[in-house]
Amino acid sequence: MNLSSQLIDKLAIGISSLCVAHCLIFPLLVTVVPSFVALGLTSESFHFWMVVSVIPSSIYALALGCKKHEKWLVFSIGALGLSFLLLALVLEGASLGELGEKTVTLTGALLIAFAHVRNFKLCQNQDACHCHSAHDIKND
Repeated sequence: MNLSSQLIDKLAIGISSLCVAHCLIFPLLVTVVPSFVALGLTSESFHFWMVVSVIPSSIYALALGCKKHEKWLVFSIGALGLSFLLLALVLEGASLGELGEKTVTLTGALLIAFAHVRNFKLCQNQDACHCHSAHDIKND
């Protein structure tokens, strides 16, 4: 696994974790420290920019990894997670309600994080595997 793909998987895991933290922890922080509202992290623009940042990084990292380890189910899980994030963004709280929006967003973020962790581990295992070394290919 090349360094670029590793970094992008880690970045996507971090962004997904930030999304989960935003959904679960930020409401508690606002009740304890009301001045956190001034940060503007409660607006839909935060969700929009999170989705905008996670889509290209996830597609790129998962596609690179899946080309290497050929476990395309990992890409499908990531794509499903991205679909959930887009659904939550498009439908917003008005259609889903606040709890529904958080549930859909959290589900998407967790699916994406799971896909990237799995992708990362599969690529590491592929790198450690010496079953397809250059010597074996020459002898075939």
